[in-house]
Amino acid sequence: MDITGSLSVIGFGLAAIGGGIGVGLIFAAYMQAVSRQPETQRIIQPMLFMGFAVVEALAILGFVLALIF
Repeated sequence: MDITGSLSVIGFGLAAIGGGIGVGLIFAAYMQAVSRQPETQRIIQPMLFMGFAVVEALAILGFVLALIF
């Protein structure tokens, strides 16, 4: 039996799992912070989107590297 494939698919899977966990943690922390102090929502929200963008950029980078190699 000959097994063919690419290890880059495994790398993309790990990148997707990491991105999903990161986004979940970011939004969970945001919801806890806003539920404790609702008046800080406007201050915390830009940091939420910045963290979300960084985590998703890393997941997209993992996808691109999986396609290249």
